[in-house]
Amino acid sequence: MKRLRTGMVLALLAWLPGCNMTEVERELGYKGPARTNAWLAAERFTERYGYEVRSITTWRAPEWEDAVWLVPADVINNESFVAGAEEWISDGGHMILVMEYAEAFASDWGIGMIPRTEPAPALLAMLARAGLEFRQDAGASESGEVVFDGEIYETGAAARSSVAEVGGDPGVLASAAFGDGRLTVLTDGRIFRNRWIGDADHAALLLALIEAAEFEGSVVYVRGAVMSFWRLLVERLWPFLIGLAALLVLWLWRSFSRFGPLEPVATASALRGYDHHLEALGNYQWRLDRAKALLVPLREQLADYGHRLAGRDEDAYDWFAQRADLPRERVFRALAGPAPSDPAELAHATSDLQRLLHSLH
Repeated sequence: MKRLRTGMVLALLAWLPGCNMTEVERELGYKGPARTNAWLAAERFTERYGYEVRSITTWRAPEWEDAVWLVPADVINNESFVAGAEEWISDGGHMILVMEYAEAFASDWGIGMIPRTEPAPALLAMLARAGLEFRQDAGASESGEVVFDGEIYETGAAARSSVAEVGGDPGVLASAAFGDGRLTVLTDGRIFRNRWIGDADHAALLLALIEAAEFEGSVVYVRGAVMSFWRLLVERLWPFLIGLAALLVLWLWRSFSRFGPLEPVATASALRGYDHHLEALGNYQWRLDRAKALLVPLREQLADYGHRLAGRDEDAYDWFAQRADLPRERVFRALAGPAPSDPAELAHATSDLQRLLHSLH
């Protein structure tokens, strides 16, 4: 057997040099802050142009010193958020809404697998009040050109939905004045994400949008649309869930009854009465060979009482039988019978002797 194993190892070593190996390099994504903040490169780009930049994770009402907000559309999902956004825009703010590919948890290398959520009805109503038409699953133009403020920017953007000013051509970007401010809708958020912001005219378009604000102030990037805890487990920690499920199955298999008929309900022991306890005690004494030591003291005591209380002419066995209400044979066997032949007989003889003793008092 040892020679066979050695031969197999040598054959494998001889076969390995003939194998062709191909090295494949695969990009997995960013490390550090860029992995969780899709707008990190855009934030640093904005800072280089002298703007004050803030990054927040959840929605809050914009402040008066904020000039531009870039917000994933999924964040503004109720009437309260819409009211706060409209009030700030009407006072002169510029809000850039990103409809698709704006999830904070998504990887730029796996973004095509992200399910898209539908915009909230309150948000669609706000777009309509601003004079913008949003069309779901309409398919935006893939010409690669985005027109903003009379300038053409090469982006290559293409989304599953489109947006347009009322009466205008649909595309991936549309902007309209709203009160004293401006509302801009971008359907393809990939052009401003870390992986693609350096391509084509993406950074130039972002700068143009920021400079279109009515007044100077802070630029705020909202890292919204955060993944829920359970979705995070499913997406990122599925091996952990599989291991946890396996441990749960093993614990259930170990802890619960699995095979065979059900065990009968435990019944109360029959050894409850005095007679049964007495038999058990006699059996114990019998196995210790102490039957004689148990009977002799009682017999001697009864014989002494019997001779003193009964007369010399009277039969002691009859006298005891009348006093204890027992048959004469049982009295004779208890007082003068041979050694018991089994534990049960010992127990009965001891019981009769105790009864005779109590009859004397």
